[in-house]
Amino acid sequence: MLELTLFVTAFLAATILPFSSEAAFLVALSNDMPTLNAILSASSGNILAIIFNYYLGYFLYEKTKTKLLKSKIGNRSYALGHKYGYFALLLSWLPIVGDPLTLVAGLVRLKFVWFVIIAGVLRVARYYFLTLMI
Repeated sequence: MLELTLFVTAFLAATILPFSSEAAFLVALSNDMPTLNAILSASSGNILAIIFNYYLGYFLYEKTKTKLLKSKIGNRSYALGHKYGYFALLLSWLPIVGDPLTLVAGLVRLKFVWFVIIAGVLRVARYYFLTLMI
């Protein structure tokens, strides 16, 4: 049951909702949840949520692209998203800024496989490093 709670919390935390998956992860570990189970539960919830964010951005492409390209700043932002999108994903593990980056990745239509590899590995690494810190 603790695994499911951690999974759901990690999923919700990786959306725009203001949850802290790190706090839930640490609570799960302090309640004697095995480390591997905690990492798998939190990572899988988080990765599923960033995939959701990606496809949300992907399906909003037409509406947002039209609005973006009407302004000078929007044009520049769109071009930068295409040029530096994969590098920006290296920040996707960070709280607050990381989750919107996963939505933007879908919006600028970064390749899905590379998106999952980069952002997913960083999500797993974040929980792994949290276990090393406690």
